[in-house]
Amino acid sequence: MSLDPTPPRSDDGRLLWSRSEELTGFEALMWRVEADPRMRSTVVLVETLDREPDWDRFVAATDWASRVVPRFRERIVTPFLGAGTPHWALDPDFDLHYHLRRLRLPDGAGTPGLFTLAEQIAMTPLDSSRPLWEATIVGGLPDGGAALVFKLSHVLSDGMGLAQLLAGLHSRTRESMTDKPQPPPPSGPPATLSHEVVRQVRSDLGLVGGAGKSLLGAAASLVRPDRAVRDAVAYVVSARRVLSPPPAPPLPVLAHRSPSWRFRTLDVPFAELRAAGKSVGGSVNDAYVAGLLGAFRRYSERRGEPLPPDRLMPVTLPVSIRREEHEPGGNHFAPARLSAPVGIVDPAARVVDVRRRMKIALGEPALESVEIVSAWLARLPGAVVAGFGGGATKSNDLQASNIPGLRDDAFLAGAKIVRSYPFAPLPGCAAMIAMVTHGDTCCVAANLDAASFTDLEGFTHDLADGFAEVLAMGRAHD
Repeated sequence: MSLDPTPPRSDDGRLLWSRSEELTGFEALMWRVEADPRMRSTVVLVETLDREPDWDRFVAATDWASRVVPRFRERIVTPFLGAGTPHWALDPDFDLHYHLRRLRLPDGAGTPGLFTLAEQIAMTPLDSSRPLWEATIVGGLPDGGAALVFKLSHVLSDGMGLAQLLAGLHSRTRESMTDKPQPPPPSGPPATLSHEVVRQVRSDLGLVGGAGKSLLGAAASLVRPDRAVRDAVAYVVSARRVLSPPPAPPLPVLAHRSPSWRFRTLDVPFAELRAAGKSVGGSVNDAYVAGLLGAFRRYSERRGEPLPPDRLMPVTLPVSIRREEHEPGGNHFAPARLSAPVGIVDPAARVVDVRRRMKIALGEPALESVEIVSAWLARLPGAVVAGFGGGATKSNDLQASNIPGLRDDAFLAGAKIVRSYPFAPLPGCAAMIAMVTHGDTCCVAANLDAASFTDLEGFTHDLADGFAEVLAMGRAHD
């Protein structure tokens, strides 16, 4: 779970991260689907710090970051008359003062108060007329600690891209660095009607060209018509599986949905989680998913819904489909859909079965078909897109993500980053649980629908117990 290399820099010192003016089809789809407030794609990263950062240094560092990564000064522009696809453009009225905030927790609020604040920040919509991020320094944590609550739209980047960004921006020393490149503020021509028309034509030709390449590839395969027909049928069947919810029925105990988010966290030793997976021939990710499933089984049983051993539940895991030609940043992932073995009590058997099912999901020939389909869907009206997106995700009980993180010490304006919790959005599912490795610790961040989980404290204990039974496998194997 090591982090990808830091994004390269251009000659002017800027990071080569998310430089394209165009939203991908999937990003445009995420943007349009927010016509339904319950489908907002807000991400909140909470980094706990060993002390409160120097405010002036933090402001200067954020200004520097917005020059090194111009995307921080860009907003999404809706085309004239609503026709065509949205795209990125520099905000002519960019105001750093708007994006940076400073708060202090009341005495005695402690770490629970921090995450209550983070929930409220996450549920407050971003201003779509400005760059899609906000950063809040929170003071008043125990022992002089503090936190950064960094809020952004998922349209900016997926988890892997965000990890690449932080690798390029976080300092490796507590002291201020004086030799950093200092590019000027980004600049560009103002948007005009002619520029918009040219941009949209170029975008549409690119989409048609991509479809044409696919058709040419299909035509070339007709040298062997028997194989071409077989492969085409297999691809269509695979695409249907990839684009449809998992066939497993949702858990009745999680049936209700709302726009209210609740955050819970858990720290898991990375070495122990890796050892647990390895003890039965699995990976860190297999052990992670098995731990989550154990928590859901326990929660369902405590709420009066015991599960038979063969009970499955619908789970989706975003998997990276980044290729060498993709620039760092942006969104390049596909859904691996599982009917996951929530009813298996034995953690070892559960890890083995998760691994088997993940191999099948990752081997789908049409795994990347979501990028093809979303490019066309993104051109539909927002309400239609929201209906489609909601229908594809609301039957999910769980979306789970495993993101590589920083393994070395990192600092923010003189403060050391102690933990890093990535709270990803709830796109209609009952729970979105993400894990990022920070140093030797796996930081598990659970975003839970308050209507789905009526016993939040009970699930917090279930989550700890679900991982404890998986970690015990590794200890027993030593």
